[in-house]
Amino acid sequence: MERTPSKRPILIAEDDKKTTSLLSTYLEREGFSTITAHDGREALELVRRHDPVFVILDLMLPHVDGWEVCREVRRSSDVPILILSARGEAHERILGFSLGADDYVVKPFSPGEVVARVKTILRRMGQGQLKGKGQLSCRELVLDLEKRKVILRGNVISLTPSEHKLLQVLMSAAGRIFLREELLNHLYPNGEAVTDRVIDVHIGNLRQKIEEDPSKPGYILTARGLGYQFADGDEQAEEAS
Repeated sequence: MERTPSKRPILIAEDDKKTTSLLSTYLEREGFSTITAHDGREALELVRRHDPVFVILDLMLPHVDGWEVCREVRRSSDVPILILSARGEAHERILGFSLGADDYVVKPFSPGEVVARVKTILRRMGQGQLKGKGQLSCRELVLDLEKRKVILRGNVISLTPSEHKLLQVLMSAAGRIFLREELLNHLYPNGEAVTDRVIDVHIGNLRQKIEEDPSKPGYILTARGLGYQFADGDEQAEEAS
């Protein structure tokens, strides 16, 4: 059995204690340590105190709901977030991704699937650390593959793991047009049920962080009707679609 131990814990923020216990058991079998919160206030406090390696976040938390927890965590951390929700509509998923979640699982779910998704996201982060060499750069934007840092005009930019992976894919083949389906396959190699609208949300979030004017992007360009490409240095800024 593959073991993926971590010194930093995984936070499970879920008001149902049976669900919390079940997920903790499955994760601990895989070598993870876990901490749990049963309301949103406690979840935010545990994020501040323990700096978890991953957050599993239920939306229907008392006191502070999961949407607000996700929003608050993203203001100060790029920790991976997996949302658990009984709401499976496309607009709910899109809202989750737009707030910075890396994955979205609809209840009822298999705890084994949740663990597999957690491991996939953490492995994706680890591959960037272990296999990436050197830097990718374009004008004032630098992607440090070894340190997993993005630097814009000398300032470190905080990206979610999914945003970092997406930027790495695009920058590694500057000028090439990536179809939305291709980018989905890079982010979700196990074929998770997400729509290509998720890519548009991530691109929108990236543009807000790295573009001087997100409405006229100069780094991540739209290939209309196809997907996206990273500027190879010669392209002009465009109107964002």
